[in-house]
Amino acid sequence: MLLLNVFVALIIFMTGFALIKVYHIAYKREEISKGKFQLYTVITIVIGIGITTFFITLFNQIFNLLI
Repeated sequence: MLLLNVFVALIIFMTGFALIKVYHIAYKREEISKGKFQLYTVITIVIGIGITTFFITLFNQIFNLLI
């Protein structure tokens, strides 16, 4: 169960990191402002933490039902 939770967190972390890299490239090219860059980064981090928490809780509930 712990391994599943680690993989879920890793996949979501990698996706969030890739999005933040894209936001940084857009900011460097002056396609988005600094405020939008910061806003998008914070939103990505918060949603990533929320999704990770949701999936870990869901998998724990399912695992407890199976046992």
